[in-house]
Amino acid sequence: MMQNNELNEQQRKSVSKFFSLILRHRPEQIGLTLDKNGWADIDDLLAKANLHNRTGLCITREVLMEVVETNDKKRFTVSEDGSRIRAAQGHSTQQVQIEHQAAEPPAVLFHGTAEKSLSSIRGQGLHGVSRHYVHLSADEETAVKVGARHGKPVVLRIDTAAMTAAGHKFYLADNGVWLTESVPPQYIVFPQAV
Repeated sequence: MMQNNELNEQQRKSVSKFFSLILRHRPEQIGLTLDKNGWADIDDLLAKANLHNRTGLCITREVLMEVVETNDKKRFTVSEDGSRIRAAQGHSTQQVQIEHQAAEPPAVLFHGTAEKSLSSIRGQGLHGVSRHYVHLSADEETAVKVGARHGKPVVLRIDTAAMTAAGHKFYLADNGVWLTESVPPQYIVFPQAV
């Protein structure tokens, strides 16, 4: 079996992406069933993942825990008893409807997007599209990284204080990402130069 210190950065990234795909979007790809809160039994996940993964690695519990602990985005949550795992947020599969607890957000949050999306956002605001929620961050640096994944990054400021006053709900995911169902355009502060 592979020892923890044998897993290099590229292998960790590959395993993390594989589990993100399975636990957020396509559990059926490996014959896995998630409960309504997105939980999967770790032993079942590992058995099925090792039959279907293309990483070239034998994914042991130790490898999985290393990926969970070293993931900079904190994408995964392990249950307190260590028997189950789920993606912290970002689900697109309809069988998963995590019951996040409502939380009071900071007065301003940020959303990273690509410059090419601004016209649509100005007209329609932000929507979860294929995901259940719009993802917001507490800092601009994270928003820049998210926006850069889709093109030239632009950071939008979200007036969450006004949204909360108007009755919009916010949720804080296990990994610190703020979630809301949508952000109407009137609560978005667009950068001046764009």
